[in-house]
Formats: sequence, structure tokens, C-alpha cells
Amino acid sequence: MISRIRYWVVPYAEPNDHNSTRFSVLLCVEDSSGAEGWGEAVTIFEESARSTAAILDGWHEMLLGLDPEPTSIREIVYRRGWWYAGGGSGAFALSALDTAVWDLKGKILGQSVLDMLGGPATPENPTLPIIVTTHAFFEDLAEQSDFLANWVKKLDGHGVKVGWGKKGPANLGFDARRDEQFVGQLRQALGPEPLIMLDIGPAITWSPEEALNRVKSFEPHDVYWIEEPLGADNPEGYSHLKQNTDMLIAYGEREWSAVGIRRILATETVDVVGIDAGRAEGITGFADAVKSIGHAGKQANAHAFAGPPSYAAGLAVSLTTSACRQFEVAPLRNDLMTEIAPELSTPTGRVSPLNGAGLGLDISYEAVNRLSVSVGGTP
Repeated sequence: MISRIRYWVVPYAEPNDHNSTRFSVLLCVEDSSGAEGWGEAVTIFEESARSTAAILDGWHEMLLGLDPEPTSIREIVYRRGWWYAGGGSGAFALSALDTAVWDLKGKILGQSVLDMLGGPATPENPTLPIIVTTHAFFEDLAEQSDFLANWVKKLDGHGVKVGWGKKGPANLGFDARRDEQFVGQLRQALGPEPLIMLDIGPAITWSPEEALNRVKSFEPHDVYWIEEPLGADNPEGYSHLKQNTDMLIAYGEREWSAVGIRRILATETVDVVGIDAGRAEGITGFADAVKSIGHAGKQANAHAFAGPPSYAAGLAVSLTTSACRQFEVAPLRNDLMTEIAPELSTPTGRVSPLNGAGLGLDISYEAVNRLSVSVGGTP
């Protein structure tokens, strides 16, 4: 049974985003035998991290003494948080808790989370090709294209996903002619085989017609998918875009649950659904969403851009389903990766299941305590 719950608000510099400071909430659940499970809420902003910790302050005592069963704990959380648990900081808190409970249960049973979920979709080759995922950095388009192509070559990546509208001088997403020029130069630098995915950040506000014009200009360069060109919620705009282009449309990572994922699937406007286990109710929410995505004949794509528990949770679920066809890997490792789980290496070519019970992670308490700015839970 659960004997102790602790959680930390942890800032870190994200080198794939111009070293901007981001925040995660890390959570550890311990049972009476001393086994531990780890989870993560990918909160990004300090205020959302601290509000997530405040919700965990209100939950942790009611969880003490319970069996580490993800389904029953999820039900208890929803009864307690009936007004707020389905989104926002409530969903962040449940995401961290759910993943930690899966990790703990796996360690108690001596099984990996992957096996607890039913095992890999392809037992004969339980791997996925990696795609390099990072933001645009440089004003010079040739320099930016070569930078990305070099990472794809170094990591033997299946392709690259590049974030637009981010900090720094790249300034992609605001000048149509320059944007098309960049995509052309990137294709030339990569060669014909690697996939190109474009991730349109919230600072970019295209109208549906402008988005369609941009997509049409990218089509000659064989862009595989364009992500959130109309933000997180624009069913009419996405319907217009979907009807007028063959390029895959990706969105969904800002949904809070499998219920939200099913809502956007019902619009028939999405081809690739992004999911973050550190946001969309953890492993349980991710696995539930993936089933619906697979039934709809669409792709799922894990967002694994923060810390080790989110990465490991997304990987475990991704390997269980043919709906996931690739796995994102950030080329520059942030402090959460290098210090909290230093043995977790950057994969090349294809990513394999992590070894060991639960998530397969060895988390450094010393690093978590050193990097954190706030600690809560059971003394």
C-alpha cells in the first residue's frame, strides 16, 4: 500500500528552446516495502507548476494507505476533484500521479509498464524510428537547414520536426516567402528521404485561408505533416484545411484527456494526434486515447520534450500500438535528462524499450532535491 507521496517543483533550462526556463512537477509514490514510482507533470510555466503542487497538497493524505492501482486511484481523484480534475492543474496532477502509480506497481510486480500494458505491438521488433524534434534557432536559413540536417544525420533520424514562432532570431511563420524558402532549403539539406514536420507555435496566428496558402507552398517540398497551423481548437478552420490539402494535419497535444482526444477525432479534421503523458492524465489517459486513435485509423505521436518520467511513459505506450509510427527525440539534452536520470541516453536510429521494472528509470534523489524550488507531501 502507499505509504509516502512526495512532489517537487523543478525549473530547468530547455536548450531546444533557447535555454528558456521551464517547469515540471516530479512526483514519487512509495509503498510500505520501500519500492518507489515516479511521475511527471509537464507544466511548462511556474504558476501552473505551483498550482499543480497545491492540488497535490490536497490529495496526498487521502491516497496514503491505498493499493497502488491506477484505475481505483483515478476514480478516487475524480470523486475528490469532480469540479476541477478534468483539466488544467487537476489534469497535470493526475498525470504525474497516474504515471507514478504505474511505475510503482510495475516495480512491485517486477514487470515493465510496457508488458503491463500488453507488450509491444511488434514483438519481433519492439522499436520505433526516431524523429529529431527541436526549435528553429538561426536567422540564416541555410545555417538553420544545415543545423537540422546534421542532427538528423548524427542521430540517424527518420526525419525532423522543427518548431516555428519561437524565441530567437529565426522568425519563422511570419513571412510567407521566407518560410517557403526555408522549407525548400531544409529539404535540399536533408535529401529526399527524411520526413519534415512543421510545428506552428501559438505566437503564429494564421487564418484558415492563410494556413491553406502556406500549406500549398510547402507541398512541393514533401512536408509530411503540419502541426497546429490553426492552434488547438478551430474545427471549422481545420475542416476547410483538410478538404483542400493532402498534407497530414497534426494537433491535440493541448487536450487534457482521452475524452478531449475523442472530441477532435469526431471532427474528422486530424490525421496525427499529439499526446503528452505529462498532461493528458498520464499513462492511463494516453493508453485510452491511443485506442480511440487507432480505431479511427489515425496516427498518435507522443510529445516527450520534458523530463525522464514523461519520456519513459510516452515511449512505453507508443510501443504498444501501431498507431504510433515514430518517437520524438530532442537532440539537446536538458537538465532534467542529464541530471535526474543520467543513465538515460539519447537513442539513435530507432528507440527500444527501457530495461527494468516499471518505467525502467533510475531517478537521482540528490539531483531532484538540488534542482527543485519547492517540495511537498509526506514528511
